[in-house]
Order: sequence, then C-alpha cells, then structure tokens
Amino acid sequence: MKPTFFKTLAAGMLVCLASANAAFAGGSFSVSVQPRNQDEANMMRAGLGIYSMVNQFQRGGGIKQKGIANAAGVLQNGFGNHAVVHQDGKGHNGTIQQHGNGHSYGLFQFGKGANAHVVQSGNGQTGTSFQFGW
Repeated sequence: MKPTFFKTLAAGMLVCLASANAAFAGGSFSVSVQPRNQDEANMMRAGLGIYSMVNQFQRGGGIKQKGIANAAGVLQNGFGNHAVVHQDGKGHNGTIQQHGNGHSYGLFQFGKGANAHVVQSGNGQTGTSFQFGW
C-alpha cells in the first residue's frame, strides 16, 4: 500500500475522534418525515389529529411541555392548519409557522437543548420532525 493511503486513513481517524468528543459536549439528532403521497399525508394528519385530541388541543394548535427552560410557539395564518409542538426535557426551543391553508405538522423534541423551527407556506403541506438533544 502507498504511504498516502496511510496518511489519509490517519487523518480520517483523527477527524472522527475529534468529532466524537465534540458530540459528547452537546448536540442534537433530528429525523424528519415527509409523506410521499396523499394516502401517507392523510395518515399523518390523522395521527396528529388523534394526538391532539388525546392532549385536548383546541383549534388546530397545541403546545405540550414537560421539563424546564423550554420555549415554544405556533403562528398560523389561514384556515384548516394544524400544529403540534411537544417538548420533553430542558432547554428546548421550537416553533411552527403556517402560512396558507390545510397545513399539518408535528415537532417533537426530547432530551436537552434541541432547537428547531418549521415554516410551511402555500397549501396542504404535511410533516413531522423528531429531535433528540444532549
């Protein structure tokens, strides 16, 4: 094998080790789900609707926080919009803005220090994000 291969491998390992130490200092991991078709969008809307009913959210918006030092907000302009912000842990910051009609979004944050902001414009957009902070 050539010496440049070993130099590249060693440099890559150093970057990985440095990244691993930085990750333990604090960060977050996010997963966002967007429906691929109308059937999936309808199922996602139904799931968010059931969640909202169980948590007694009113008029298409709801915020549920469990923990300390969390900040959340929902801004809706239009008709038939539905937003959920659920924060469990401490130090989270999450908002959902919906401009237009028929939007549906769920933002769920867990752990500590997660930060996410969602903006939906136009009509009929649907999605969900799960964010885990440490």
